Amino acid sequence: MPVASSARVHPTAVISAQSHVGEDCEIGAYSVLDGRVRLGAGCVVRPHAVLVGPLEMGESNMVYSGAVLGEFPQHLKFSGEETRTVIGKNNIFRENVTVHRGTNERFETRIGDDNFFMAGSHVAHDCIIGNKCILANGALLGGHCQVEDSVFLSGNSAVHQYCRVGRLVLLSGVSSTTKDIPPFIIQQHINHVCGINVVGMRRAGIPAAGIDAVRRAYAIIYRGDLGLPNALKAAENELGDVDVVAEMIAFIRTAGRGINLTHLPQQTRNAA
Repeated sequence: MPVASSARVHPTAVISAQSHVGEDCEIGAYSVLDGRVRLGAGCVVRPHAVLVGPLEMGESNMVYSGAVLGEFPQHLKFSGEETRTVIGKNNIFRENVTVHRGTNERFETRIGDDNFFMAGSHVAHDCIIGNKCILANGALLGGHCQVEDSVFLSGNSAVHQYCRVGRLVLLSGVSSTTKDIPPFIIQQHINHVCGINVVGMRRAGIPAAGIDAVRRAYAIIYRGDLGLPNALKAAENELGDVDVVAEMIAFIRTAGRGINLTHLPQQTRNAA
């Protein structure tokens, strides 16, 4: 059992002989590292957490009590293939978070850096998550979802399997999507778009000119009557030289599940 000499392991923890615990890690009481689990330096595993390999975690991850990372996928066709979970650094997994491994040898579940998974959130098999995302309490990702950087999935929200969620998207509480969500969009209820994430864009350092350009592109694509192909051409002709608008348009053109175009009226948003 390769456990670094500086690691602090509670005597009741169960650590597989195949696991590797890096320098300055802390393994809490009654926690389990099952199979090929590799922890980078400075990781903390709180009591009663379960980590199942093949699982690779980078430095300084924090795993709270009751979290289960790397377990078999909830997929009826999974038959024990050699799949894995790969997690970056500086992530927080709060109580009872679940992250499932990939479904076959061609796929894996992958999580980047600096993400915050609040209590009870779920990352299904084969998902790919970028950096600096937040999944609030009870947020759910179906299998094969792709979540780009700095996305905020609010409490008890849900993303359908195979959906892609663009950078700096905000999915409101108790809302869900069955289609892809382009960058910078706010979505509420089921498949209803209601604006752009101005606050998130400002916090990400996007200049005012870029935010104004996305506002204008949003009006063309979502509020006009050109139809999506013509609206994309119009937005590109007028604003295609602005990087954030180009990012938005490119995402929409490659949206495998399509996008939601139903715009939520202002009075409905105010009542929600």
